[in-house]
Amino acid sequence: MTRSENIYLVGLMGAGKTTIGRQLAKSLTVPFYDSDKAIEESTGVDIPTIFEFEGEEGFRDREQKMIQQLTELEGIVLATGGGAILRDENRRLLKENGFIVYLQCSVERILERTRRDTQRPLLKTDNPKERIENLFAQREHLYLSCADFIIDTGVMQSKAVVTSILEEYRSANR
Repeated sequence: MTRSENIYLVGLMGAGKTTIGRQLAKSLTVPFYDSDKAIEESTGVDIPTIFEFEGEEGFRDREQKMIQQLTELEGIVLATGGGAILRDENRRLLKENGFIVYLQCSVERILERTRRDTQRPLLKTDNPKERIENLFAQREHLYLSCADFIIDTGVMQSKAVVTSILEEYRSANR
């Protein structure tokens, strides 16, 4: 794999980016990166702590720097944070350096997958469903605008999702 063959996964939290990303990387025998985990490793604190002390804007600044670093690597699979596509620069870097897969998933399925997760600062609200609906409305057009391939992860087993992504990816790189 070369840089142009990198696979970048985008989508809302709970869409399966980390799960699918790990399986894709294993199938391709390439390194897997999760931009949120990379931020935590570089700062020594978790994402909720960054949000608490620096706010969402501070986190987005850190995220942009991490996306810049990770898109300089060659031959990787990268799971981006759900909001990574909010910044033009991140979308540009992803588009220029790899194959972008939008993992689409229904609000209900995301709610089901994230309801017990305490590590998602954007869901610390009285109405998580409304928050997910708002995030979906705010971000859907951005995911669609940069995606090379779109797949619904709410209706397929992860193995089938990985197989479909690999088929599309290989066909695009012929």
